[in-house]
Amino acid sequence: MQSPEQPPPQRVALVAFPGIRAFDVAVIAEVWGVDRTDRGGPPFELRRCAPGRAPVEMPGGLTLTPDRDLDWPATADLVVVPGVEDHLAPVPPPVRDALRDAHDAGIPVAALCGGAFVLAQAGLLDGRRAVTHWNLTTLLSATHPAVDVVPDALFVEDGGVWTAAGVAAGIDLCLHLVRTVHGAEAASTIARAMVTAPFRTGTQAQFIEHPAPASTIAERDASDALASVRERALRRLAEPLTVADLAGWAGMSPRSFARHFTASTGTTPIQWLLDQRVAAAQQLLERTGLPMPEIARRCGFGSEVTMRQHFAARLATSPRDYRRAFRAAG
Repeated sequence: MQSPEQPPPQRVALVAFPGIRAFDVAVIAEVWGVDRTDRGGPPFELRRCAPGRAPVEMPGGLTLTPDRDLDWPATADLVVVPGVEDHLAPVPPPVRDALRDAHDAGIPVAALCGGAFVLAQAGLLDGRRAVTHWNLTTLLSATHPAVDVVPDALFVEDGGVWTAAGVAAGIDLCLHLVRTVHGAEAASTIARAMVTAPFRTGTQAQFIEHPAPASTIAERDASDALASVRERALRRLAEPLTVADLAGWAGMSPRSFARHFTASTGTTPIQWLLDQRVAAAQQLLERTGLPMPEIARRCGFGSEVTMRQHFAARLATSPRDYRRAFRAAG
């Protein structure tokens, strides 16, 4: 019998049909299909849903065996659609109907990478902001002109519909969806098991300029310096760090540092710092009973008011409400 302290499992529906990408299916299964409750992870119930529960063939010779039909997504807490190989292939009508029914029932619907084309065919992206792999944005705009395609973001939400850019951004979205329901610590538990970064904001650029494979010694040195700066900054978040401070640690001018940092991470040094401060505050709010001013001080916000402003801007909630929602039992 389930412990009274343990919340009921979050019901997650993976909507499957021929042509979906095996990689995205694996990501969804890794995030919501592995039991990590013994390590503090939240309980999930992941179901693979397909028309008539018929086996689903995927590119590469793989087959997915469904365990629910397409009535189940409308009873779930979250519906997730993998990407597809053929972005112009017609989506089976029962799949389109199931996605619309789930959305009409107020259930969040998310798509990874080319799965945005599936949601577009279902009419869920008409008049809404959406993102897909950077190499597919022109095609999505051309084939679905009613969609407001965001050209440069990792993931976006509009009206309860989530879309993500390619490959790694799909992991970012899945972890973000865990974070919004279960908190930062739960997302970090899963990220650690997957050996991936626990926190990248959706507004971060999806296309990052990397040096060519035959990079120069100077370029490699700059990359190592940036990694060292980020690690040092994370240890000193309580301090009022500036771009000039970070640039000094890297032995660069502020302008050169900012240019290299953005090219390497897809975000500016200041935005990166703010994101890390918010993430650190989330963990302290979940793990400790420290008063708000002390958390604000430890995370480098300077004041509770400033921390509250950044929480509102990034998480659409206040630190106090966040603590009430996600404070670990005991």
